[in-house]
Amino acid sequence: MRRPKGIKTRKAVAKRFKITATGKVMRSHAGKRHLLSTKSAKRRRSLGSSAVIDSTDTYRVTQNLPFSH
Repeated sequence: MRRPKGIKTRKAVAKRFKITATGKVMRSHAGKRHLLSTKSAKRRRSLGSSAVIDSTDTYRVTQNLPFSH
């Protein structure tokens, strides 16, 4: 049987961003994939934590994640 059409989530966006319970959109830092030996331990630690995206980009991200808000 054919699946009924509906709203679809942009999976590329869903893998990159997480939405908190209060509605903020979190992102991960770039630069933690390779060449880590040249980076200091403090820098590597800070790259591990997630950050809130800019408020101007929040609307674009939430439009691609219809089931999360």
